[in-house]
Amino acid sequence: MAMSPDPARGTTIGLSGKRGSALSGNGLAVASMLTWAAGFPAAEILLQTWPPVALLAARLALAVAVMVPIWVLMDGPRRVLSARWGHAMVVGGVALGSGMFLLILAQKLTDPVTVAIIASCAPLVAALLELAAGTRRLRWNFALGVVVSIVGGLIATSALAPAQLGLGAVCAVASTALFCWASMATARDFPELSQTGRTTITFIGGLGMAALLVFVSAQLGMDVMPTTAVDAQQAGMLVIYALISMGLSQVLFISSVGRLGVALSSFHINVAPFYVMVIMVVLGEDWNWTRALGAGIVAFAVILAQDRGVRQVS
Repeated sequence: MAMSPDPARGTTIGLSGKRGSALSGNGLAVASMLTWAAGFPAAEILLQTWPPVALLAARLALAVAVMVPIWVLMDGPRRVLSARWGHAMVVGGVALGSGMFLLILAQKLTDPVTVAIIASCAPLVAALLELAAGTRRLRWNFALGVVVSIVGGLIATSALAPAQLGLGAVCAVASTALFCWASMATARDFPELSQTGRTTITFIGGLGMAALLVFVSAQLGMDVMPTTAVDAQQAGMLVIYALISMGLSQVLFISSVGRLGVALSSFHINVAPFYVMVIMVVLGEDWNWTRALGAGIVAFAVILAQDRGVRQVS
């Protein structure tokens, strides 16, 4: 008589696989936020002499120039040519490119802390997107995790209300919503591509949007070039801002979304102010225990909100 599979063994393997996926997904999200946080100090330096539209175009151009050859080597020319380029232009151009521009503009109009505070609404936005897409069932632990994550994000920024609102805040809110949708679509809609391929193809769409914004800005008589010559310091900051804070960070984030879903991955965005603080401490700034407390609260929220009801994308 044939023996049936051991249900206990199968359950153990299944739970082990879920735990492994959650662990790796959260690890990727942490790495993504660490590299993303490195871009805030770099952007502060660059925005002193770079118009936001010029910085967006240069950032995407450098990232695409480096990532396209890597993508071709990883996925092969045939898969690159047969990719869903039309959809990538929508996801990358309309959502990701516009979202990146609005984020840069928001930081230009306000400051990194205000932008980070507003970005703490990302888990809520991402959760609503997943609920609308039918990829998540709302459970009490996840809903509570969203609330706790937002509270932790606010504490991590050392303020419960942004000091500067207006147009900058509107840009930050719109950027957060666009980024969440673009990340979900990037992880979901290009299953035939590697994580690097999914990120690169949407960056190309974003570069198209950046080129359009530069052209329109020039026609309107706005500044589209840096006001001073680009020196070695600015070039180094641009490399950090384009290749580490955007290119590497987005590859890691999309990989995390594939394992956790965009809502749970976005919880980690709320720890970014703490990571910025750590970077600034290395550069000579003072340690802030309030932000450390906020980061700890967000970490607790991530554990609390772990939800097995999510259908993951690969």
